[in-house]
Amino acid sequence: MSHFPDKPNFRGLFAPSRVEADLHDLEIEGTVPAELEGVFFRVAPDPQFAPRLGDDIWFNGDGMAGSFDFHDGRVDFRQRWIRTEKFQLERGAGRALFGAYRNPLTDDETVQGRVRGTANTNIVFHGGKVLALKEDSRPVAMDPRTLETLGEWDFDGALEGQTFTAHPKIDANSGEMIAFGYAARGLLTPHIAVYTIDRSGRLIDQTWIEPPYYGMVHDFAITADYIVFPIVPIVGSWERLKSGLPHFGWDASREMYIGVLPRRARAASIRWFRHEARFCTHVMNAFNEGTRVHLDMPVARGNMFPFFPDVTGAPFDPAAAAARMTRLSVDMGSAEEHVDIRVLHEPVGEFPRIDDRYAMHPYRYGYLCAQDLSRPFGLSDQKSATGLMMNTLYRLDHQTGQTNSVWCGTGASFQEPVFAPRNAQAAEGEGYLLALVNLMNEHRTALLVLDAQRLEEGPVATVHLPLRLRPGLHGNWVPRAQLSVGADPT
Repeated sequence: MSHFPDKPNFRGLFAPSRVEADLHDLEIEGTVPAELEGVFFRVAPDPQFAPRLGDDIWFNGDGMAGSFDFHDGRVDFRQRWIRTEKFQLERGAGRALFGAYRNPLTDDETVQGRVRGTANTNIVFHGGKVLALKEDSRPVAMDPRTLETLGEWDFDGALEGQTFTAHPKIDANSGEMIAFGYAARGLLTPHIAVYTIDRSGRLIDQTWIEPPYYGMVHDFAITADYIVFPIVPIVGSWERLKSGLPHFGWDASREMYIGVLPRRARAASIRWFRHEARFCTHVMNAFNEGTRVHLDMPVARGNMFPFFPDVTGAPFDPAAAAARMTRLSVDMGSAEEHVDIRVLHEPVGEFPRIDDRYAMHPYRYGYLCAQDLSRPFGLSDQKSATGLMMNTLYRLDHQTGQTNSVWCGTGASFQEPVFAPRNAQAAEGEGYLLALVNLMNEHRTALLVLDAQRLEEGPVATVHLPLRLRPGLHGNWVPRAQLSVGADPT
């Protein structure tokens, strides 16, 4: 019998849901815009069994995929566990067999050497397949209609690396997917494999590079001419694993690097630019103006992840963890190795998104989950396992510097939004944000549909779920026409 621990990662907002469901014609307050025809896919860590070691970090749970199907002004919801090798082994045993996050030394001896991936971080649609992703393993393919798990996907045997990023990028012009995997030759190895996958889902190119040191490379970026890798000093080692420490730790004595590789070039063409330690994890967008490359991310001066503590034992510093939308710029045409850093907007937040049709190019609007401490939280008895309670959703105008926002109310927090264009011909930012809201005092979840140009007016529709979804990490919107023909979401 599972007894989940009374710890922050397993109570309140983060209590496991463990619900597979088919819900048709969800209750809607307001009106779903008629032009919203498609599916919002999302994924969350949701453990099926209590942790083997008595506690665990939030994002080490089993992958739970969900789909919100928008059609004819209605919304249906489906949720299924992703049946990875780990999931199936533990389901067969009736208990947790795998231990700490990315530490196989803590696993039951019966599963030594088996795939530990949980496919719980992102879910994308490309080449007619839904791929559930976690950066420590290969993709897991799923049926886009039923969410049935089809199995690990290695691109018909072409994938050489053992890992695949949770944040692949789509080239809106060619339809190609650009991806990478770090620790691609095995746990704690420094190698990064860079992959190019064509519109149909065929892997057509692989290039191998080696960063200045091994660390967590959670996200990256592409521009029209370059592939960009931010390397931040969240580092790991076998010594940490053998000592029972978390896989990663923050090492402020190391520099941050920005690696820039020309598209379709070999590894020798990469250049590494450097700056004193900074923390950044998710990319909003990137573009280049000739040889000058701009990378937009929320950036903090210190560690943002309290569950990956400082390697010196220093206590977590919430002030240093405050990330603001920042532009990191380097020049491939210059011999200089420095990184120019400029804060674009002041709200403190994470989970940046854009109108994906403008990826790789100069753009105007971005969207950000943020923490507004001036707003009442009404959550004296609950705390976030991550230390960041995102109660406000912002639209950032990079052209004017202005912002507008919507607050989700007391006792609530936002999950990452996704942007759905009004139609294929709509101008940048003309469309809707779809954002799940954790209604913690009500122990349930709602999906807000917001006019992306007028966030301050509140939702045009609220889709009510009669249950609580565990907080998720990432998701994506796929228009109906692309699903129907099996095309990629470009």
